[in-house]
Amino acid sequence: MAGIYIHIPYCRKLCNYCDFYHVTANDNNNEFIRALLKEASDRKSYLGSEPVSTIYLGGGTPSVLKGGEAGMILEFLRENFTVDEKAEITFELNPDDVNAAYMKDLAAIGINRISLGVQSWYDEDLKMLNRRHTAAQALQAIEMSSGAGFKNITIDLIYGIPGLGLDRWEENLRRSLKTEITHLSAYHLTIEPGTVFGKMKEKGLLQEIDEDESNAQFNLLIEMTESAGFIQYEISNFGKPGYFSIHNTNYWKQVPYLGLGPSAHSFNRYSRQWNVRDVRKYIKYAGSAHEYYEREELGLKTKFNEYVMTSLRTMWGIDLEYVERTFEKEGYDYVVNLAGKFIGYGLMKQENNTLALTNQGKMISDNIISEFMMPGT
Repeated sequence: MAGIYIHIPYCRKLCNYCDFYHVTANDNNNEFIRALLKEASDRKSYLGSEPVSTIYLGGGTPSVLKGGEAGMILEFLRENFTVDEKAEITFELNPDDVNAAYMKDLAAIGINRISLGVQSWYDEDLKMLNRRHTAAQALQAIEMSSGAGFKNITIDLIYGIPGLGLDRWEENLRRSLKTEITHLSAYHLTIEPGTVFGKMKEKGLLQEIDEDESNAQFNLLIEMTESAGFIQYEISNFGKPGYFSIHNTNYWKQVPYLGLGPSAHSFNRYSRQWNVRDVRKYIKYAGSAHEYYEREELGLKTKFNEYVMTSLRTMWGIDLEYVERTFEKEGYDYVVNLAGKFIGYGLMKQENNTLALTNQGKMISDNIISEFMMPGT
């Protein structure tokens, strides 16, 4: 079992918070698609004989692609990889790109999971974030997706926005959970260096919200999603039963994946590699003898740290039997000894041979996970 991630780097408008690699869109995607298919052809052997169970088109903004262009990419992947007939195929869209004809085109090429970047139901928040859609367009996008026959619909929301407040965050959640979505990804706003928000913070024009408010918004997120029948299967991800993201779950479970496109990462259990973060260089070199990616072989401690880091973010937690089998007594003792302290504080829980974070622990997950990182490589 394996996955394929395709990074479409183009955006029609650059969001103030975004740290993913992206460039301003143009009207001609031909050169980029040719490079993408050359890379896919060049790397057909990367996943070995593993069947592909998920394909994810992310970005950037994949909805800058015409339906026929996305179809061409998927057809090439089906011809060159062993893609499961029932593979989960996710497509990210900006709400203002959605119309009935486009959604019909996406369904026709085999897209079966829709991801919409809603972010907020307040137009003033969207304007602050420099999003190009309105709240009305977001609602219409969900309705059109459902109307086109899509049942697996996820949206993104952002909390921790300065000025949002607990009442408005509650309203954002209420509006989201009354729609026909089956999955919700909710991320705390992070202000990254180099972004518009990062530069505003440096100038003292923007301040992050305080920890108490962050915790209150996170707790409300957990309460309201649980009441609506969603399961928090990863710190930022909530799905109704049967609607967890298979693609992202596989990331957290160390399933191999191939990343195509500029800045895309790949993992085959033994190494990681990542493509050049420059679309012009990518178009020039993808699929050629010239190296357009960097590679890192994974040592045992790196594999251990990655397993712990991803596992502790999920409801499944750390499998102690897997740790003992894979990382032997040293890894097992290291995890068990550290966990005792956090269990005592009520931040972790042990059930049978599994260690997972409690709701209280999830609020400071980054701090806990950092303590589990084994030094050295």
